[in-house]
Amino acid sequence: MATPKRKAVATVSADAAPQNVDLERYVPAFLTWIANKLSRGASQHYLNVFDVGIETWRCLVLLAIHGSISAQQVSRIIGMDKASVSRCFKGMQSRGLVTIGLDADDGRLRIATLTKQGRELHDQIRGIALERERAFLAVLEPAEIETLIGLLKRLHENLPAVETATARYVTQRYPAAAAKRRGRTDSNEDDDE
Repeated sequence: MATPKRKAVATVSADAAPQNVDLERYVPAFLTWIANKLSRGASQHYLNVFDVGIETWRCLVLLAIHGSISAQQVSRIIGMDKASVSRCFKGMQSRGLVTIGLDADDGRLRIATLTKQGRELHDQIRGIALERERAFLAVLEPAEIETLIGLLKRLHENLPAVETATARYVTQRYPAAAAKRRGRTDSNEDDDE
């Protein structure tokens, strides 16, 4: 008895099949969406009420904590581009929110110092910022908020490992791009000297 012929089933390797990011589970997307929407909403209110944007608010927060700070420090702490911070400081200086002077230890380093007017503006905006945070976290129980804060701190501290893993992945899979990036990094380091 002859066996019936079966149709050949086309198989596609997992590498060839199109794969999408599952946006219901992709954590960087949620973090980005939340951050973008929170920033955009806050910026609209700060601009409407105080005529300052979110970058100025971020700088005011750090200045209120430290009293004085460099653009490099702001960039390192919150990840803003250093050039953006410098422009922000200049705008803040023109409004009387900060004074800018040279660091006593390093005469090349410019330091922004919060003025009384800058502190008053910080204190006014702080009320809106804390109300936004309260409303944002209202869906969580106090213990969940503490857990969230702990998890976010751990994720933030893990960012250097993310950059290391990404660089390794790119080097292994895209060596030409990795070499090009290394060349740019080396020339940037030369510019800093």
